Amino acid sequence: MKTAEQDARRRGKPYRSQSARMEEAVGLSGAINLNVVGQQVAVVAEPRPATLIGDGKVEELKGLLAELEVELVIIDGHLSPVQQRNLEKAWNLKILDRTGLILEIFGERAHTREGALQVELAHLNYQKSRLVRSWTHLERQRGGFGFLGGPGETQIEADRRVIQERITKIERQLETVKRTRELHRKTRREVPYPVVALVGYTNAGKSTLFNRLTEAGVFAENLLFATLDPTMRAVSLPSGRKIILSDTVGFISDLPTHLVAAFRATLEEVLEAEVILHVRDASHEETDIQKADVEAVLASLGLAGEKATEPQRPIVEILNKIDLLPDESHDAVMNAAARNPLSVAVSALTGEGVDELLSLIDRLVVDRGILIHATLRPDEGDVIAWLYENGQVRKRETGDDGSTTLDVNLPAAAAGRFEKRFPALKGRVVAQLAKAAE
Repeated sequence: MKTAEQDARRRGKPYRSQSARMEEAVGLSGAINLNVVGQQVAVVAEPRPATLIGDGKVEELKGLLAELEVELVIIDGHLSPVQQRNLEKAWNLKILDRTGLILEIFGERAHTREGALQVELAHLNYQKSRLVRSWTHLERQRGGFGFLGGPGETQIEADRRVIQERITKIERQLETVKRTRELHRKTRREVPYPVVALVGYTNAGKSTLFNRLTEAGVFAENLLFATLDPTMRAVSLPSGRKIILSDTVGFISDLPTHLVAAFRATLEEVLEAEVILHVRDASHEETDIQKADVEAVLASLGLAGEKATEPQRPIVEILNKIDLLPDESHDAVMNAAARNPLSVAVSALTGEGVDELLSLIDRLVVDRGILIHATLRPDEGDVIAWLYENGQVRKRETGDDGSTTLDVNLPAAAAGRFEKRFPALKGRVVAQLAKAAE
């Protein structure tokens, strides 16, 4: 007899233990302050089209739910509209599936206008699919047309039309917000600060690390989806250069496609990054599976995998929460990070490993810049000042004639502005892709 793990492996999907899935479901419920009074695993060999689980299990749970005086049932899986309707009627309770629960969390966490619009759009698309005569007031409608008519048909179509009109309006508003965001990105490209983006599974510690690096005071708690809206702050690197650090929404397993689509505009901040920091919870029992989930989302954005469409950029693996590891596991994680030049073990809570992380970012950002080699006359002090302000001077020599020779690393955008601002230097400047800082 095949185990659930063997079946998952056969289908090419990562296997999640029941305990880990239950823990995550309870965590999602706690993220919106729901009081979980009970939990149970129901083994589903063959999903029932009408109720997902068998009739016997439906009756068994009905008694348990009444005994516990439950007001809301959360099913950690996807329910079809018919399944949700039938279970609500059988138990006389409100039911949320995994998608509905995540939408509730997103609705509470979104604070910016764009975030609120994205959440509402995802909500409406989800709600639109639920219009299957599941609402009480629809039963008052009678009639319909032809063979397919029935109770509620007219009201359902009216509701669906209202929802579609709202969806269209929100999509237009999001297009405006998207254009505004692109203008902001264009402005940032003019600033000589590279963008570095934090990504990771929800509750991996991104916001805590963000606060550690920026002292920004962003809301960070041991909650799933503690933050939703993207936040950006400037960070000084050991070399003195600055970067813009972006904290994005956390990823999660089985995130519905339309939710990823709704938040694509937010996730597109990652597309602007010169370096991507993948924050992992090294203390979690399923950290490798969570890593695969994050990589799948990055692949959907064209940033990873064989079908990557975006320019390749370094993805740094940050093994976070090492303060929670026992000594033996702590040493193993530290050794694993040491063997990988694009990996760092850190504790965002205590600060361990953060200096090494900043030094690695410093080297990677330098790697992606342009090296300018220029020989300047004594009267070209304004050029020297501009290079010091906008780049990293790696070497400076002064000649007997008073001339100054500089090797300066500039971000690609700054190198373009340098060429436009000082066109007379064209014959005396050599530009090439920079190599790692020594």
